Amino acid sequence: MSPQSLPEARERRVRTGGIELCVAELGDEARPTIVLVHGYPDSKEVWTDVARRLADQWHVVLYDVRGHGRSSAPKPLRGGFTLEKLTDDFLAVADAVSPDRPVHLVGHDWGSVQSWEFVTVRRTEGRIASFTSMSGPSLDHFGHWIKQRMTRPTPRRVGQLLGQGAKSWYVYMLHTPVLPELAWRGPLGRQWPRILQRLEKVPAGDYPTSSLPSDAAHGAWLYRDNVRTRLRRPRTDAYAHVPVQLITPTDDIFLSRKLYDQLELWAPQLLRRSLPGKHWVPRTRPDRLASWIGEFAAANEEALADGRPVQDTAPTGAYADRFGGQLVLVTGAAGGIGRATAFAFAEAGARVVAVDRDGEGAARTAEMARLIGSPAAWGEAVDVSDEQAMEKLAEKVAAEYGIVDVLVNNAGIGLSGSFLETTSEDWKNVLDVNLWGVIHGCRIFGGQMAERGQGGHIVNTASAAAYQPSRALPAYSTSKAAVLMLSECLRAELADRSIGVSAICPGIVNTNITATTHFAGADAAEEKRLRKRTGRLYGLRNYPPERVADAILKAVVRNQAVVPVTPEARGARFLSRFSPGALRGIARLKPPL
Repeated sequence: MSPQSLPEARERRVRTGGIELCVAELGDEARPTIVLVHGYPDSKEVWTDVARRLADQWHVVLYDVRGHGRSSAPKPLRGGFTLEKLTDDFLAVADAVSPDRPVHLVGHDWGSVQSWEFVTVRRTEGRIASFTSMSGPSLDHFGHWIKQRMTRPTPRRVGQLLGQGAKSWYVYMLHTPVLPELAWRGPLGRQWPRILQRLEKVPAGDYPTSSLPSDAAHGAWLYRDNVRTRLRRPRTDAYAHVPVQLITPTDDIFLSRKLYDQLELWAPQLLRRSLPGKHWVPRTRPDRLASWIGEFAAANEEALADGRPVQDTAPTGAYADRFGGQLVLVTGAAGGIGRATAFAFAEAGARVVAVDRDGEGAARTAEMARLIGSPAAWGEAVDVSDEQAMEKLAEKVAAEYGIVDVLVNNAGIGLSGSFLETTSEDWKNVLDVNLWGVIHGCRIFGGQMAERGQGGHIVNTASAAAYQPSRALPAYSTSKAAVLMLSECLRAELADRSIGVSAICPGIVNTNITATTHFAGADAAEEKRLRKRTGRLYGLRNYPPERVADAILKAVVRNQAVVPVTPEARGARFLSRFSPGALRGIARLKPPL
């Protein structure tokens, strides 16, 4: 690997069948080995960010496939890129970097295509411990998939064939003589980095390398040497002899998710995961991939050590397929709705950052989230009203955990009392937390989402009080109404960046917010009585925060704009739209306190 991209990498040359492969290594060689295999038209530098994240705990190996990067090309090119020869290359690398123990294999695009060959042929048995596949099916499985739909056509199957056929337009082009080479060595090669940045939001940097034109020209033979042969006569014994983790980008423009239907027939030990993203996820979502790759490899290492089959490490919650591995940050997470929301995302397999000004409470939430099912969770003590503290938190999270996928601005405080008895200090306190805390979160973390260019979702906890006037809650209702309008405005602005925004309006929920609510104009004894009375009323209503958390997850999945949760919140929302006069009449009633 070029010194500019990974200066800490150690290089070696591995010879196999007249080819010299360039191999790079990171991490401690005494640790288990993860081998990353790149796709087309890439070189091993596509894995740079993933490799760095894995190197702290694993011996990470990357190599340029023959004819790519700094590896030599076969002569002649025709017939030099068959799956059989690529398997020889892999075994030579594995024997060089990990002679005494099996390696964990990871492949993307054509790296995955060839890796499916590695894990389904007998001569590699015992050399591979696990396989993580993304954006590259087995050509044998693909061939059977096509035959099944052609021999037993139905409208749905014909539609699937036509859909994948349209996505595979580039395969036909690469089979044409000379033209692909001319394009890659000419205008396409020069424009490719800009195309990736524009269409896939791939960040600029050391990828792609200057060898791209020759890599792409040589790599065309991957298709010419293998695709037609295998699709016409797919192997009938292409069964994976190792556990397989399948990571499927949901918006891959080259591959249909239907390609992996019935994959369990070919890979008995199969773990499926889906990832919101496009084709080049090693560059756009390295944090998530590194987490999943490391988690899967670790589970298989434990199984090998114990002499047992690997257990399914995927989360089992209702939203596991949607949120597994995502990074979710929840403010106000020490209790109530925030804690329940953190737990709900943890059950769905998300990585959770629990934020609260109560640091011990945030740490307890993170600890419990890990026990519930989160692969990783952290507690952070931060006051959301402090802009500088929020900026430091965002820098830390981005550097250590990655860019947040889902932000839940939930932190809030209660304030009750008439307008004339509410002081300027009272107004400042409630607006600082309930409104400015949301503004800081949206601006700082939302800005990171937008810059990453891979979408995301922001959830702002408003309230039914946002659209339900009350003589007892003028300051609180004003803060929540502002949050609601802010959410609506942000939703419009961020839609073209694939960032959803939802405002959650819970209503009366049994949380501890009443225990800390300030009652303007009341002395200490009266405030204590009012808190106790209000808490009793909320307890009698007994609407659990877990149901609000479930509504939050649904809102993200469905990209809902405004979500009134409790029956009274839904009723007030209806009246606010169709009979606002009735709400104004209700607002004049004195609360039963």
